[in-house]
Amino acid sequence: MLRLRPGEPRRPGTATDAARRARYHRPPTMATLEHLLQPVASAQFLTLVFLAILFVQSGLDKIIDFRGNLGWLKGHFAKSPVAGQVMPMLVVITLTETAAGVLAGVGAIVLAMDGSKTLALYACQLCALNIVMLFFGQRLAKDYAGAASLAPYFIVSVGAIVLMSL
Repeated sequence: MLRLRPGEPRRPGTATDAARRARYHRPPTMATLEHLLQPVASAQFLTLVFLAILFVQSGLDKIIDFRGNLGWLKGHFAKSPVAGQVMPMLVVITLTETAAGVLAGVGAIVLAMDGSKTLALYACQLCALNIVMLFFGQRLAKDYAGAASLAPYFIVSVGAIVLMSL
C-alpha cells in the first residue's frame, strides 16, 4: 500500500494518487445497474436478451420435438447432397443453438453485473455462426425463401458483434 510520508503534500497524477483512485474504483454491480440506462449498454443488454430468447427457444423446440423435427428435415433435405446427414446436422445445430442462447443469456447477466463484454461477444459470434449454418442448409435444400428469412437474424447477430466491441 502506498502511503504519503507525514507532511508530504498530495500530488495529483502521482503513483500514490493513481493507486488511491484504482482502489476506490468498483465495476457496476447489482446494486448499481444505472450503467444499463446508458444508450450503448442498454442496446448491448437488450440485444443479448433478444438473442438468448431466440436461440434458447429454438434449441429447446428441437430438443423437445426431436423426432418431429428430424422427420420434417429428412423430407426437407431429401433431394439435397446432404440427405444422408440430416441426423448429425440436426444434433449439431441443436447443440450450437442451445449453447448460443445460454451463452447470450449468461453474457447478458455478466454485462449487467460487472460490465464485462467478453462472454457476450463470444455469444454473438456463436449466434452469427449458427445463422450461417442454417443459411447454408436452407440453400442446399433450395429453400430460398427460408434462407432469405434468416437474413434479419444474421444482421442482428453481426450487429451485436460490432455492438459488443464498443
